Amino acid sequence: MHKFTDPIYLKTDQYRNADNLNARIAIHERFSTNPQGWFPWVWDVLSALPAEAKVLELGCGSGAMWMACPERIPAGWSITLSDFSAGMLDSAWRNLVTLGRGFKFEQIDAQSIPYPDETFDIVIANSMLYHVPDRPKTLTEIRRILRPGGILVVATNGMKHLQEMDEWFERLGLDSYNSRPFTLENGLAQLQPFFSDIQTLRYPDGLRITELPPLMAYLKSTTSYGENPEAVFAKLEQELTAELQAKGAIHITKDSGLFLAHKSEKFSEFFRKSPLSGLDLPSRHDRG
Repeated sequence: MHKFTDPIYLKTDQYRNADNLNARIAIHERFSTNPQGWFPWVWDVLSALPAEAKVLELGCGSGAMWMACPERIPAGWSITLSDFSAGMLDSAWRNLVTLGRGFKFEQIDAQSIPYPDETFDIVIANSMLYHVPDRPKTLTEIRRILRPGGILVVATNGMKHLQEMDEWFERLGLDSYNSRPFTLENGLAQLQPFFSDIQTLRYPDGLRITELPPLMAYLKSTTSYGENPEAVFAKLEQELTAELQAKGAIHITKDSGLFLAHKSEKFSEFFRKSPLSGLDLPSRHDRG
C-alpha cells in the first residue's frame, strides 16, 4: 500500500495535525488566478441544497470550508464534522468553536460510519476519497446513511491538476506518485454503481506563483514529493528561481471540481429548478 492511501501514515504523519494541509491551502489562497475563490464557488453550489438538512462531512480537515463562508451556512443545517485523524479534528474544533453554530465533531473512519441507515440528507466528502483504501466500501457506507433523495457532494481533482510539479521532479530524474485513484475523470465510474443522476462541475482556475518560499513549503508538505532529499529541493529551488526571474511568475495548472451524486431520482427535478441550473454543468450522467 502506498502512503497516499496508507491510513496509519496518513493519521500519524501526513495528517497528524493541520500543518501540512495549511501549507497547501495557503498557496491556493495567495496565488490562485480565479478571484472568486474555491470555497465561495463551492458555497454557490451548496446554496442550492435544502435549507433544512442533516449534514455529515467526512474528512473535514481543519474545517476550512466552514471557516471560509460562515455567513452562508444555512441556519437549518444540523452539521456533524468528522475526520479519521484526532489531530485534524482538534484543529477543526479550535477553528470553528467561536462560530457558535453547534457543530458536532466525531472521529470517524469513512469505511465504517457509526450511524444508522438513512440518517443524513447530505454527505460531503471534500478532497478525501482518493485517500481511502477501500472506496467501494466507503461509498456503500455513504449510500447506507443517506436518506432517500439524499445527495453526496464530492470534491476532487482532475488528472492535469498541478501537472507541472510532476514534470519538475521528472526533469530531475525522480519519480513522483502519479497514481490518481479518484479524479474528475475516473471518479464517475466509481460512483455510478452506488448513485444516480451524477453531475460533474469543474472550477476554472490556475496558480500564478510570484514567491518561492510558499511553493517550496507546499512541495515539502505533500505525500507525493515531500520525502525527497533536501539536495533535491535545493536543486529544484535553484531552477525555479531562474524561471521566476526570467518570466516574472511560475504558472501551474489547476483542475478541481465537484461531483453531485443522488441516492434516488427525487432530487433530480429539484436541481433542475434550483439556482444550479444557472451554473456551468459541463457533463451530466444519468444511470436511469
